[in-house]
Amino acid sequence: MIMKPVFSGTILAVTLGALAGAAQAEEVCMPAKEMKSALIDWYGEEPVPGQREDNNQLWASDQSGTWTLVKSMADGNACVMAQGDDWMAGLSGDKQLAALLD
Repeated sequence: MIMKPVFSGTILAVTLGALAGAAQAEEVCMPAKEMKSALIDWYGEEPVPGQREDNNQLWASDQSGTWTLVKSMADGNACVMAQGDDWMAGLSGDKQLAALLD
């Protein structure tokens, strides 16, 4: 969906939003396979192409507008780092970054 350089900006936006209270999530960890199934089955989210950096993967649903930033751990678990319900499908670059910060 979005080029990799935007992912760094997206992570920054999500982090700033979490600090500001806009995108807070309690740290929820579970086996990575269970996390993947939960995001797909419960929220209809899919990995956002090109939005993977290091051990972090951004998941989103164009239909529901939800998004989740997931960190894969070395022990086979995955943890929710941030989440929100303001995903703007179709926006890219600075427009998406601005939308997540609002």
